[in-house]
Amino acid sequence: MTERTVLRGSLSRRTMLAGTAGALGGAMLRPGQAQAQSNAGPAAAAPGSSPPGSRYGDPAWWAQRKEEILEPALEIVDPHHHLWERNEHRYLIDELLADTKSGHNVTRSVFVECGSMYRADGPAEMKPVGEIEFVNGTAAMSASGRYGTSRLCAGIVGHRSAPRRRRRPRARGTDCGRRRALSRHPPFGGLGPQRELLARPHQLAEGPDGGRHLARRVCPAGAAEADLRSLALPPATAGAGRSGARLPQTTIILNHVGGPLGIGPYADKKPETFAQWKTGIAELGKCQNVVVKLGGLGMLFGMFDFHKRETPPGSEELAQAYKPYLETCVAAFGPDRGMFESNFPPDGVTSSYAVLWNAFKRLAAGYSADEKTKLFSGTAKRVYSLA
Repeated sequence: MTERTVLRGSLSRRTMLAGTAGALGGAMLRPGQAQAQSNAGPAAAAPGSSPPGSRYGDPAWWAQRKEEILEPALEIVDPHHHLWERNEHRYLIDELLADTKSGHNVTRSVFVECGSMYRADGPAEMKPVGEIEFVNGTAAMSASGRYGTSRLCAGIVGHRSAPRRRRRPRARGTDCGRRRALSRHPPFGGLGPQRELLARPHQLAEGPDGGRHLARRVCPAGAAEADLRSLALPPATAGAGRSGARLPQTTIILNHVGGPLGIGPYADKKPETFAQWKTGIAELGKCQNVVVKLGGLGMLFGMFDFHKRETPPGSEELAQAYKPYLETCVAAFGPDRGMFESNFPPDGVTSSYAVLWNAFKRLAAGYSADEKTKLFSGTAKRVYSLA
């Protein structure tokens, strides 16, 4: 992505991003569409919205905030990032390498499905296989050692779509599980069939025996990723809790701390949303097979508006803003079931990769060495069976 892509004439960053959150909110996808998650941008930019590149981060904007890397030797396994080339935005191996080599000790990463590089032809249920084939290539490039010692895409989480009777391509990275968007708030795509999935937890995974099949055969970790937005919605919390209780042998991963919403009708209800979200997190924390990803708070539809600033926030300010959410999750799940995530490139709209991980390190400053190891790498290695 060039500076020209994200900086048009003399427009300010605030002007460029005006209305973008609303555009993304309206772009929430329903089951069966090719783009499998709300992080993915719409197929075309909505009139009056910001340039597509600025939705996922602006290197020229990031450059205004340079920081010394904190605890550069601390091992990091980034358990959640994407790869894509859509609209005018590119985030492939070169961009990922630029981020993971920005100073932090990122030794491995996990790719999570995002509706990228689907097959153009063939049966609809097999089109998502194209994404796995594409990411396999990146994993193989990284495994060659030509791009450094980090093993990018060491884990791959695919979209729950292709039936198990069809043979999937063998993954170069660890086949870590499947993700399904289970709940979204009515103003941002509706609940519909997705709400029903919460009452049928076997649908978290593929195959007639659902999570049990996933745990036995699909992947070593037996993990099913749950993309809930917003967790403040009571049916989402209750349904996810039931899924956790009914599939005790399946690890269920809650993405992005449950995705509390801060736009649209919730823009002026952030205290109420936080209170509901906190109650939901406490309930989910009781399910010992549910793991939470600590991140995703920088996206456009979240609780913060750092993306509207002319100058990006520093890690100290980010840590202070994210603290109530991340500390609530660690208190509910513990370091054994929590893992910091970058969620790049979507979280790039709020900060650079380097500043984000500095913020996480500031938040973890009071934890013991053992707890920090779990939060930054240990939990991710265990959950995704990464060597």
